[in-house]
Amino acid sequence: MSIAPEEIDRLYEKLKREQGSAGYFLNPDVDFTKELVKGLLVNEGRYGYQSCPCRLASGDREDDPDIICPCDYRDPDVNQYAACYCGLYVSQPVVRGEKKIGSIPERRPPPQERERLKAEAQTKNLVSLSYPVWRCRVCGYLCARDEPPEICPICKVKKERFERFL
Repeated sequence: MSIAPEEIDRLYEKLKREQGSAGYFLNPDVDFTKELVKGLLVNEGRYGYQSCPCRLASGDREDDPDIICPCDYRDPDVNQYAACYCGLYVSQPVVRGEKKIGSIPERRPPPQERERLKAEAQTKNLVSLSYPVWRCRVCGYLCARDEPPEICPICKVKKERFERFL
């Protein structure tokens, strides 16, 4: 599938504009990053959604919500390894050149495990939180993840201003 360079540049610029306010940063290697952006566009053309360019999507949006970019694994990967699995998003120390990106293990469970977890949830017919909920003490923003974000996407305060809510 051929993607026009203008499309890649448009999405790249959009992601770049959004990056700092959300506390995440695009990989500073522009050529590498634009290849990943191209992968997002290719997957959007194939499946109708921008699945991670680093993972094999099923083509069924209901099976892949966890890998629609930014994926569910981005935050823990950036927090623990300074980059997400594919390297599209990195931490500020990587952008500043203070830290290098290394190997990042896959967090997504294999298909059989995802099916088992889905069936288990349907059998119990409950919705349970698999992550703690964090609340920004300044603006009240809530997010469910292992750790609070580095910067609140709403009021821009740092991680220290979050408290565990649930």
